[in-house]
Amino acid sequence: MNPSRQHAYATTKRLILTSMIVAPLSVFLLALSIGYYFFATSTENAAVAALERVALDQRLMIDSFLGERRADLQFLVRTHDFAALSHPDFLARVFERLRDKSQAFLDLGVFNADGLHVAYQGPFPLAGKDYGEAPWFREVMKTGCYVSDVFLGFRQVPHFIVAVTGQEGPGTWVLRSTIDPYVFTELVEQVRIGVTGQAYLLNREGRFQTTPRSGGGLMDRDPESVEYPASPDAIRAYIRQDARGQPTLYATTWLQNKDWLLVVRQEKSDAYRALYSAAGWIVLIMLVGGTGIVAAAFALTHRIVMRMQQKDTEADRLNQQLIRAGRLAELGEMAAGFAHEINNPLQIIQSEQALIEAILADFKNRGDLKPSEDLADVEDSLAQIKTQLQRSARITAAILKFGRKGEPVVRDLDLGGFVEEVTAIVQKKAEVHGVRLETRVATGLPRITGDPMQLQQVFLNLFNNAVDAVLERHGPQGGEVVVEASPAADGTVAVAVADNGTGIRPEHMEKVFTPFFTTKPVGKGTGLGLAVCYGIVQSMGGRMEVESEEGVGTVFVIHLPAAA
Repeated sequence: MNPSRQHAYATTKRLILTSMIVAPLSVFLLALSIGYYFFATSTENAAVAALERVALDQRLMIDSFLGERRADLQFLVRTHDFAALSHPDFLARVFERLRDKSQAFLDLGVFNADGLHVAYQGPFPLAGKDYGEAPWFREVMKTGCYVSDVFLGFRQVPHFIVAVTGQEGPGTWVLRSTIDPYVFTELVEQVRIGVTGQAYLLNREGRFQTTPRSGGGLMDRDPESVEYPASPDAIRAYIRQDARGQPTLYATTWLQNKDWLLVVRQEKSDAYRALYSAAGWIVLIMLVGGTGIVAAAFALTHRIVMRMQQKDTEADRLNQQLIRAGRLAELGEMAAGFAHEINNPLQIIQSEQALIEAILADFKNRGDLKPSEDLADVEDSLAQIKTQLQRSARITAAILKFGRKGEPVVRDLDLGGFVEEVTAIVQKKAEVHGVRLETRVATGLPRITGDPMQLQQVFLNLFNNAVDAVLERHGPQGGEVVVEASPAADGTVAVAVADNGTGIRPEHMEKVFTPFFTTKPVGKGTGLGLAVCYGIVQSMGGRMEVESEEGVGTVFVIHLPAAA
């Protein structure tokens, strides 16, 4: 292949391949990126919104729980006096009814104005204890209602209390209940978000008021520095690493009826599980789709370049065939010129041969030449010269007739005689190569209308093709070409040229009459003969058909309309 053309193919292949990869892959990746961006944004917003909603719901529930416990104690203070509640049996019945309403009440105690624990129902021996200096007692005496942080107290067990005051004449007394920290922790821990979602409470000092699932006990300091909301009723959502270095999503808010901070948290990997799963699928789709695009680009590029090379090869072959066709046309013109030039000396030789015959006849008539064996040989030679001169004249006349230029001359033709005349031109070629050429012309054939030069070109092409096909298969022995002219049933005159040559492959049958299509080796054929013949027959109002079997032979049939 020409190096410059090979370089052009390589450059074209790179350009096509780059275009077929970059363009679809860019659109593909852009579509995936945009889809992932919007999905990621939606997932992140949904995760934050879900955490904020849980924080709000938990805050309302915890505030409601503490408010109900405080209301329960306030109801007892309003409906029972200090003396009644100070009686152990009565306090036990009240505590039982209180527990029936909520299992969160762990005990119940009554305190006088000095902080002395005058009556107690619960699991600890606290009756008679003096709480006058306890911080919670001073707070409840000051505010009338108080919910403490988790502390140890006399029992040395983490707990928190709800206490309210009652009025007995000029004095003030206190009703207090301890809230079960485990029940309260379960209440707060009802949050279930994914696998790692949890909620817990912190006081102002950052100490746990409930037990978090992530680790830590009651009253322990939170190892993480949480961010506070901007206002008492706001919710603060953010992402940061927890104490273990895991990116975590947080939502914090203050309780409305207690100075506690509610923290709802979930690990980012858990909150964005759907996003990470989608990202994995997107990466897989990118790999599979990208591989498919690249593979398809390589395959299509290779096919396109191969088709380009094939078309260029066909164009080169077509160009060579056109050149050869031009040369054949020039050769035809030269042959016509040669025939014309040869015809002149032939006519002179013929005249001289006739003159010699006339002189010999005069000599014989005068008796100057007596019959002899030598004279007989001379007369035989003159007869042979005359025969060959006539044959040469017919050949040159046929060549001149075939190569004559000009507009078609349409006239009525005796097809039978015309077929025999054209067959005689190739008869010698067939005999030299050992091919038996047989002509079968039916009697009484109708005349046809056409241009004899064009018709001669059609028959010569078919006869020569048949001889070539026979020689290719059989060589100098066993070849046979049969030319048969007979009237057809549809009113036309049919001329069939049959041979027992190589035949035509089935895949080539549809291309037989295509211009420049040939099965002959390079330099042996132009691919124009049958196409030109087909056009000539059609222009005469006829049709041309072919039947062939590979390895058996071929039959070309020409149907020409009979003359009116």
